[in-house]
Amino acid sequence: MASTVQTMKAFVLDRYRKGAALRAVDMPLPDVGDRDVLVRIHATGLNVLDAKLRSGEFKLILPYQLPLVLGHDLAGVVVRVGAQVRDFKAGDEVYARPADGRIGTFAGYIAVDERDVAPKPVTLDMAQAAALPLVALTAWQALVEKADLQRGHKVFIQAGSGGVGSIAIQLARHLGATVATTASAANSEWVRALGADVVIDYRKDDFAAVLRDYDVVLHSQDNDALRKSLRILRPGGKLISISGPPDPAFARAIGAPWYVRLVVRLLSSGVRRTARRLGVDFSFLFMRADGQQLRRIGTLVDAGILRPVVDRVMPFDDANAALAYVEAGHAKGKVVLAMTP
Repeated sequence: MASTVQTMKAFVLDRYRKGAALRAVDMPLPDVGDRDVLVRIHATGLNVLDAKLRSGEFKLILPYQLPLVLGHDLAGVVVRVGAQVRDFKAGDEVYARPADGRIGTFAGYIAVDERDVAPKPVTLDMAQAAALPLVALTAWQALVEKADLQRGHKVFIQAGSGGVGSIAIQLARHLGATVATTASAANSEWVRALGADVVIDYRKDDFAAVLRDYDVVLHSQDNDALRKSLRILRPGGKLISISGPPDPAFARAIGAPWYVRLVVRLLSSGVRRTARRLGVDFSFLFMRADGQQLRRIGTLVDAGILRPVVDRVMPFDDANAALAYVEAGHAKGKVVLAMTP
């Protein structure tokens, strides 16, 4: 059973606005459904997605009610389980990316569907584990599920020193691919150590002038990089974008209403038309929660194949400063908030 604590501290978003300050509040512990586990959060990872949600970029496709507790990554300890939960018990150390619609890891506790939870990798501490779920699931779903990346393939992973990039490089190397990435000169040797074969200094070199006939691109940057990336693919190659624009397949998958599907179709029409003309495939990925995939990722972590990259660990009370740092785009890997010293 949970302790006698009936309230928890959390940071909530009151209105959508770029740079809006999150408000510290005390709120009741979440209700625990029959298939939920209640987790006391020890650490939570921050993501660019949190900043984009705060600014309202996804309110059309993720219509959350405000005030909203942000946060998509957690590591912690189970304190209570629902009546139908069989795979977890109180005292288990776990990590997770809660499903869309049930986010809220900028808080002391969270109730998560057991299907979205996995045992914490034993070789990681709580802060390291909290850095993994969203970025590792993104890399897995992009490279394994969508791209079917194979030994001998060539993959271009943009922003290799970022949260997703640093994990995607390691995973692609494990899968046997040749890996190209972009990074600053200062981070060049560091991303090579992660597994990159080709490193392009984005501050002075144009990747489109260097790379040719790639099988896969994992796109995470702006529209200019998107247009260039389509042209470095071989015929039949695949570009998977995690920064947009959303495509009609995504809108159908989330059950979006007709007007959202129409907007998405219009937003992505240009890039889809260019991809067809070049004979390549474009798709958008908005990663989903998946506890079974986190179990497989945890196995790779404990085998020494994947390692989280933590830029810094900050106190929970510094949530606003931490989110500002993430939004500035200078983090090397992930920023983590620790709930306890």
